[in-house]
Amino acid sequence: MPNRIAPPRIPSGEITPEAVFLRRREFLRGAAIVAGGALVGGCMGEDTASAVDATPAVAAGGNSDSDIDSALDYRPGPFATDEEHTSWEDATSYNNFYELGTDKDDPARNAHHLRTRPWSVAIEGEVAKPGRIGIEDLIRPHALEERVYRLRCVEAWSMVIPWVGFPLSDLLKRFDPTSRAKYVEFETLVDREQLPGQRRRVLDWPYREGLRMDEAMNPLAILAVGMYGKVLPNQNGAPLRLVVPWKYGFKSIKSIVTIRLREDPPPTSWNVSTPDEYGFFANVNPDVDHPRWSQARERRIGEFRKRPTLPFNGYGEQVASLYAGMDPRKLY
Repeated sequence: MPNRIAPPRIPSGEITPEAVFLRRREFLRGAAIVAGGALVGGCMGEDTASAVDATPAVAAGGNSDSDIDSALDYRPGPFATDEEHTSWEDATSYNNFYELGTDKDDPARNAHHLRTRPWSVAIEGEVAKPGRIGIEDLIRPHALEERVYRLRCVEAWSMVIPWVGFPLSDLLKRFDPTSRAKYVEFETLVDREQLPGQRRRVLDWPYREGLRMDEAMNPLAILAVGMYGKVLPNQNGAPLRLVVPWKYGFKSIKSIVTIRLREDPPPTSWNVSTPDEYGFFANVNPDVDHPRWSQARERRIGEFRKRPTLPFNGYGEQVASLYAGMDPRKLY
């Protein structure tokens, strides 16, 4: 389905039903602060990068019961789709987030363990202004917008989700990448108490992902802080996750605590764990099968019949030029 300019925003309650079963404590605190930050435009001032929050990435504190109804202030973004949105219930109960468990319903069941305030993100490596910044200060300079994206999992299922966030490129520019910055590495929180899935050596924790610099600067790549017009649920990667819609879902790392710019390609968790099955790029390609299953078709959650998988998940017009001259079979 071709991308188009998004129409005026429809209230999320008219788009998808509320999940009455979803526990209120599974939402992050401070939604009002995040919403207020969305009203402030522009970029970080010259002295702000050094005046970053020095608090630990996560400290004591739970999630507020009232935040289930907390809405974010955002504007329609430049990308949408005419396809039906996945229901809120499905999007928040059918998840891959191995830090919270390996079964699809584990993340929602264990999400209350994760404490998202206080939270800070370290910006490191090949930048002129490295530092650690609190989540409120990280979000505040950016006007939030809705991006309705297709999400294609490597397991051959898919969703359509209205994310709320801002371009990754806008954040990176605030910290002045150096000329040596060729890649961006991301890391998820490591805390076995808050993320009980990390008690098992399913992967080599922390979860790591990475993008080439031109991928990170592409307008499609965003950092999401919400979905369906509300704050991001813990099981979906609160308080901050990456969304790169032309790649398989495992590239969109959740609960980010470190962003590191590098000259060399970073190791990525699934590529390190199973290099014969998962490459660095992980671009959606129906012509390149996973070693154990076909990628030609996908099951849209909420639908009965399978549908054809689209090259680059349907975003080829925006991203295919990034890989001109490269062997398509090496882009998985």
